[in-house]
Amino acid sequence: MLTQLVSKFKIVPKGTDLFGTERKNIMNVNWANVFDWMMLLKCFVTGGIICIIGQILIDKTKLTPAKILVIFVTAGAILGGLGIYQYLVDFAGAGATVPLTGFGYNLAKGAIEAVGQTGLVGAFTGGVKAAAGGIAAAVFFGYLASLISKPKMKKQ
Repeated sequence: MLTQLVSKFKIVPKGTDLFGTERKNIMNVNWANVFDWMMLLKCFVTGGIICIIGQILIDKTKLTPAKILVIFVTAGAILGGLGIYQYLVDFAGAGATVPLTGFGYNLAKGAIEAVGQTGLVGAFTGGVKAAAGGIAAAVFFGYLASLISKPKMKKQ
């Protein structure tokens, strides 16, 4: 099972048996064939463009970071609900799902799927269920950061 998982995520070339008699030295793997370099590039560029848009909004408008966060999450939810954001996810993978717009997309996608399964109640519960892992990670790592850092009040 671990071999299938490793092959599925392209950690080693497909057909390589890491745990049997055909064990290959991991240093002799041709890494150019292992990684999908074009997908990595698309992921990096797409995520970068989303970040550039956010930076332009911070620099050129009087919007606060909190308002920009809400704009990105709402835009992701609207585009996800309309089915448009799925094309970006198919094109760029994590470059589209990791930024804040991806969180909104994940909320909308979860709500739509849950409505199909449980009806109207799914519109309220599906988004939270779909994004629970991300929310839990944000709370956990935010708590860890608060233990490590010394918070200070912002001077006005």
